[in-house]
Amino acid sequence: MFTSRKSGQDDSWEGVVTDKSRGMLDGSNMYHFVQLRLSDGESRKIRIPRRLWKEVAVGDRLVKRPGSDPVKE
Repeated sequence: MFTSRKSGQDDSWEGVVTDKSRGMLDGSNMYHFVQLRLSDGESRKIRIPRRLWKEVAVGDRLVKRPGSDPVKE
């Protein structure tokens, strides 16, 4: 079984993009991911929407607040 990397509605985090990737995990849908170095030093791979994935580059800062989608800051 796999672990969902999609952020929950009540999740909150902020970090710097260290890598971008995408893949067809289920064979039919393209999923977009970023590897983030969070403000507490932890590294996490998070699924984000395609539109945001196309906007961000390595070194950009992303912020996710409870009740909203991740945004580039």
